[in-house]
Amino acid sequence: MSKASALMGARSDGATMVEEMGLRGMITVKGDLSDIDLKNAVTGTSGLDFPAQRQISTVEERALAWMAPDELLLLCPHDEADQMVATISRHLAGQFATVINVSDARAMFRVSGPDAREVLAKLAPVDLHPDSFGPGEMRRTRLAQVAAAIWQSDDDEFLVVCFRSVAQYVFDILSLSAQDGSDVGYF
Repeated sequence: MSKASALMGARSDGATMVEEMGLRGMITVKGDLSDIDLKNAVTGTSGLDFPAQRQISTVEERALAWMAPDELLLLCPHDEADQMVATISRHLAGQFATVINVSDARAMFRVSGPDAREVLAKLAPVDLHPDSFGPGEMRRTRLAQVAAAIWQSDDDEFLVVCFRSVAQYVFDILSLSAQDGSDVGYF
């Protein structure tokens, strides 16, 4: 596993801050999400509630996100990812399911500040109005030209996951969108 994050904690300060969050454990679980054994394996190992469609459940450093009708993303401390994969895989032995540590293939960013929602809305084709998107909701989308997943973690804070290979691009477009004086004032 990597010993360094994609951008080594890069940070862009302003009214809206953009920062790479360092190494995070990320596990993709694919299978029949209605299967009780899969649900029990994931929730029992993670200690998290099973998320509804387009939702994310979080407790401290852990999160479990609905990504697709057959896919979950489990976030955990980086040094726990391999053990969690082994534990979930052991519980699902003999079943049609895939459990993979994707920590080294992803990067995570925090976008925080009073205009964080607007920063993301300039880049993503998602309805981010507070009436349509709030804490605990998750969306897979695009940020400009690349795939990403976003969720609101607090009133003025959003988290973004992207592929590690495009981390610099995502950091740059988020930072550009967050520049002081670039607010649109929509929300």
